[in-house]
Amino acid sequence: MTPAKLADLVLSAAHAVFTTRGLDHSALPETTAVERPRNPEHGDYASTLALQLSKRVGLPPRELAGALADELARTPGVKSVEIAGPGFLNIRLDAAAAGQLARAIVLAGAEYGRSDRLAGQRLNLEFVSANPTGPVHIGGVRWAAVGDALSRLLRATGADVGTEYYFNDAGSQIDRFARSLLASAKGEPAPEDGYGGAYIAEIATEVATRRPEVRQLDDAAAQEVFRVEGVALMFDEIRSSLAQFGVEFDTYFNEKDLHDRGELELALARLREQGRIYTSDGAVWLRTTDFGDDKDRVLRKSNGEWTYFAADCAYYLDKRERGFDRVVIMLGADHHGYLGRMKAMAACFGDDPAVNLEILIGQLVNLVRDGQPVRMSKRAGTVVTLEDLVDAIGVDAARYALARYSSDSPIDIDVELWTRSTRDNPVYYVQYVAARTASVARNAADVGLDRGDADAFRPELLAHEKENDLLKALGEFPAVVASAAELREPHRVARYLEELAGAYHRFYDNCRILPHGDEEITDLHRARLWLNDATRTVIANGLHLLGVSAPERM
Repeated sequence: MTPAKLADLVLSAAHAVFTTRGLDHSALPETTAVERPRNPEHGDYASTLALQLSKRVGLPPRELAGALADELARTPGVKSVEIAGPGFLNIRLDAAAAGQLARAIVLAGAEYGRSDRLAGQRLNLEFVSANPTGPVHIGGVRWAAVGDALSRLLRATGADVGTEYYFNDAGSQIDRFARSLLASAKGEPAPEDGYGGAYIAEIATEVATRRPEVRQLDDAAAQEVFRVEGVALMFDEIRSSLAQFGVEFDTYFNEKDLHDRGELELALARLREQGRIYTSDGAVWLRTTDFGDDKDRVLRKSNGEWTYFAADCAYYLDKRERGFDRVVIMLGADHHGYLGRMKAMAACFGDDPAVNLEILIGQLVNLVRDGQPVRMSKRAGTVVTLEDLVDAIGVDAARYALARYSSDSPIDIDVELWTRSTRDNPVYYVQYVAARTASVARNAADVGLDRGDADAFRPELLAHEKENDLLKALGEFPAVVASAAELREPHRVARYLEELAGAYHRFYDNCRILPHGDEEITDLHRARLWLNDATRTVIANGLHLLGVSAPERM
């Protein structure tokens, strides 16, 4: 029995109690939930429904809990119901009802854990968005791992999600990049405000090879060639490195397109319609202080140049015009100052910032070797890059490590830890269960053990304490996925998988799955194989949500 099924039974019991006592059914919620108690001695699942409803219907919570307990106790599959504290319901299932979950998971396969919890929501999820002036640094890699995992979680819970990468191919940073390429091609040092690192020389050489005529042009014309060609080469590299990391986007959006298509003028006109624009000292301002910003923001300078914030406004409007109800933007640790102005900007358009805009801020990441931070990349010169991280610990470990922690916490990634083939390496610990469950299935086939028909499965045989613990852990997966999506916290999935791995190891150590020697194959062996395969399914589904492989062999 799944937790969702049990929750439905609790709600059905409440309907029956309300009918018997003549209570107002409008007080009943459409759905409810059950949870695993922290203390296993308190039962398999707990419900707070009596506490939630008591005030609505004017009954003491323990009295209402008693009526619910009596009704639930008559439900097939429920072994017992106890009332605890002010009105908690502690529910125990019989072995047959608990064991049915193993069959349900195996039959559901990749669908187990998915739901329609966020159905109807249309979100645009923008993450990474590194400027095409250098390789993706380790901070951007964190958002690549977390953002991609979040997109998978949102889709797994029914949301309509468009993932997007925005690259700034216009503005002063691109001019500095082009000047740096030109200087490298001429054998000169990088400009004082330019970019360094071996990658600049590599790109400059590649541009000169593709466009040999650039050597004959004056500096202004040559710089334009290096700008166009260099940005294209750098972005191709960024896109390729992200793809090798398992991250691809539905949309790659150029800032330059906003300028070329006149979208900044469109945004300005829309904001003027809202009455939020004024002119002062020859510049065009947006009155963001009307909505809590610390100062008004310039959209167009007195010399006619657009500001970066004007592009932000146009880009936000573009997303909303494409039909996205909620714009979710993931930003780095140095972007806290953007929160106020971006929320105010959404309000200036007439939107509700609490509904239409969501900004997530990620904290810093350090790569650590031998107890010391790895300070810089050999190629980029100043930062640790995506390639450095992957070279150090591999794609699976990198994605898992970056998604394992709350994104609002700084993290150190220890190269020694994340490359160990030991249980203290979290990704190894979880992937080992994926491999072990696959190995058990192969060995079972070798000795002629198969699960048999689903109708012949005997769930009541899964009565061992460690089997029950594993079943309860497996049953939590859908709720973990839903909460991770709603709270934008993929790390919940990683931590859950580690708990599940522990439950499986304890089951494996205490409950023999395969027959020994010439031992006859029994229904218990088959039932435990169902449980083994259910674990393999959940581990694989969970790792997939994090973009991590579930190996069959290690």
